[in-house]
Amino acid sequence: MNAPVPPAAVLPAIAIEGLECRYGDRVVLQNVSFDVKRGEIFFIIGGNGCGKSTLLRHLIGLRQPTRGTVRYSGRDFTHAEAGGRQALLRTFGVLYQGGALWSSMTLHENVALPLQLYTELTARERAEVVALKLAQVGLAGYGEYFPGELSGGMQRRAGLARALALDPAIVFFDEPSAGLDPITSLKLDELVVQIHETLGTTIVIVSHELASIFGIAHRVVMLDRDARGVIAEGDPRVLRDSSDNPRVREFLNRRSNADPAEGVQ
Repeated sequence: MNAPVPPAAVLPAIAIEGLECRYGDRVVLQNVSFDVKRGEIFFIIGGNGCGKSTLLRHLIGLRQPTRGTVRYSGRDFTHAEAGGRQALLRTFGVLYQGGALWSSMTLHENVALPLQLYTELTARERAEVVALKLAQVGLAGYGEYFPGELSGGMQRRAGLARALALDPAIVFFDEPSAGLDPITSLKLDELVVQIHETLGTTIVIVSHELASIFGIAHRVVMLDRDARGVIAEGDPRVLRDSSDNPRVREFLNRRSNADPAEGVQ
């Protein structure tokens, strides 16, 4: 007899089992398995070329893994039928590198786009949601601005507002601090923590920035290019100080432009 399925509340937000990711004949990642707990800030870390962004593309459905399974709250995403897959896609939002905003659309129009595509809200109701989401990321009053009229940090905030439009249970971030100065990066980290605390959102961040990793991560999983998979998992502060893997210690103890001991606690 099969064991009963645990209620969704006690299942991990994301469960990755035996994932293999390829580009043609080239294996980038193999036998990747880990869980992301509900309501935590979780980082996927590692050096350049280790497969961080590749893993993210497979987690959000932009690519299909060669092997393995991704589950959201116990529901199979990898092998789901089209209808079930679309339903799961609406449970998470994504902040892509640089914000990935439509340059010809205002911030209001960018944030409203998911609401137009996936809800039956009226124009007035959509406008109310857009105003709320922009306010949540500190951009109240900027709805009629175009992305090109904003700083890089403000574009990331606008991208986050769009990612939050459908009130997702999970938000993915792909290198959110790339190209930002340390102060702007710190403010973005503070915003991530605020969103996490006020909305209870599970956060998954792809990054190699030590200040962010040590400042806000609850747990991390570290990928390695040579191993083609996971070489460490846990609290980054513990891994930095006591990992038995020299590659992990070297990565987490390298010099950074910002003091990794500082940041949002």
